[in-house]
Amino acid sequence: MSKAHILVVDDEKPIVDIIKFNLEKEGYKITTSYDGEDALNKIKNESFDMILLDVMLPKMDGFTVCKKVREFSEVPIIMITAKADEVDKVLGLELGADDYITKPFGIRELIARIRANLRRTSQQSNSDGKVLKAGKLTLNPETFEVKKDGKIIELTVREYELLKFLMSQKGQVFSREELLEKVWDYEYYGDVRTVDVTVRRLREKIEDNPSEPVFILTKRGIGYYFNPNV
Repeated sequence: MSKAHILVVDDEKPIVDIIKFNLEKEGYKITTSYDGEDALNKIKNESFDMILLDVMLPKMDGFTVCKKVREFSEVPIIMITAKADEVDKVLGLELGADDYITKPFGIRELIARIRANLRRTSQQSNSDGKVLKAGKLTLNPETFEVKKDGKIIELTVREYELLKFLMSQKGQVFSREELLEKVWDYEYYGDVRTVDVTVRRLREKIEDNPSEPVFILTKRGIGYYFNPNV
């Protein structure tokens, strides 16, 4: 059974209680929080393997918490949004969240997303150790470090996994749907904007000029691929 430590942040106690009960049955260690300020303090002072973060919170909203957390940590964050708030989903991803789930959601779906987003840690021990290189860019699967010109680039879980996948298959074009399946590793109900937002964030971190990318290129009408000529 998993012993991952998860922080559940939501101001609706009944929802928190249900999530806590079901995740503890799965073997996870759960800490709870009911407002943004308290959650941020807990994240700064405790060690978590994942954060489930509601958008609408008292004292400090989930977006602000996510943005502040990304200033000092790359812990996986799953945003919890209202079903109708499509803009919230994209904004959360742009601020550094790794994933989102919409209310109302089933426990099975939540557990599937938690497992998928925790997989990076479990895969570390299974890495073949082959360092991927492309021009000034290097990715080390053993240490999960990405460097450009020798300087470490801080990436979220999904940014790292997407970059690793594309670098390992240079020149091969993948549709957004294929990337959702290969990188996110579970059913995403066709919301391909998740890929677009993650690619945009990744380009902002690894490219000299994100508007004229050299590493991750777009094949119009199809998808994305890693430039085989760098």
